[in-house]
Amino acid sequence: MSLSLKQIRYFIATAEAGQVSQAAVNLSISQSAVTTAIRDLEATVGAPLFERTPHGMEMTVTGRQFLLHAYEIMAKVAEAQQLSQVTAEVRGRLTVAATYTVIGYFLPYHMTRLNRQFPGLDIQLFELNRESIEEGLLTNRYDIAVLLTSNVLNPGLDAEKLLSSQRRLWLPARHRLLSSGAIGLREVSEEPYIMLTVDEASHTSLKYWSQTPYQPRTILRTSSVEAVRSMVGNGQGVAILSDMVHRPWSLEGRRVETVTLSDPVPSMDVGLAWRKNLEPSPAVTAFRSYFRRAFHIPE
Repeated sequence: MSLSLKQIRYFIATAEAGQVSQAAVNLSISQSAVTTAIRDLEATVGAPLFERTPHGMEMTVTGRQFLLHAYEIMAKVAEAQQLSQVTAEVRGRLTVAATYTVIGYFLPYHMTRLNRQFPGLDIQLFELNRESIEEGLLTNRYDIAVLLTSNVLNPGLDAEKLLSSQRRLWLPARHRLLSSGAIGLREVSEEPYIMLTVDEASHTSLKYWSQTPYQPRTILRTSSVEAVRSMVGNGQGVAILSDMVHRPWSLEGRRVETVTLSDPVPSMDVGLAWRKNLEPSPAVTAFRSYFRRAFHIPE
């Protein structure tokens, strides 16, 4: 059975929505069409991509790996479809601010394609925290930003979400909770916890913890995702982080598993931000259009 772009598109919609019903609504098609496409795709891949649960469609490890390939395939298709559009004609300097997580785990892939699609565009990239980015956008120091839009607070800015990355519990291989039933923040509070601090992760974490009677038993606060990954892999604690920064192996070669929590935990939303009422330059328009095509956002 051959793989089709329709199957990939329906798979991405389901992965992002977490439910077949919502994916069908977003795609304006029937639920049965989505279900059939995913079933056929799983047959082609030869492995389940989702685990069907009472809460919706949870991606398997294979599903999360396939999602990365799916995004790449659709980005390539979008790139090929735009070959006849204005690309080389876009020239000039574009200053782009981005946060640590975005630069480390999101932008490199897209920067390569932007540079290839717009060879006349000189993109200057700056890594900053959110507060500095917001101030820089408002004072025209930066043309546009790529950051965690769920953290943007300033009313003088417009923001557009590109993707949502679900936050899950990270556990070492053979951890006792892997064989448990539903795992919530109560169970997590009983474990040593490693708190990531970069990109306001600790602030976000404490916001959803504060909705419960529990608190994390934090043994370390660190700005290093790799430190969290290594400590979890070595069985020194657990963490709650997004799929975007997850890798299944630590630097020492230890397995890092993920589990979806039964308690509500907000996703990590990545997107673009710019000064409100900004008259976009051709460079800004090209930059925004690239990401809208890559993530299938209507122009």
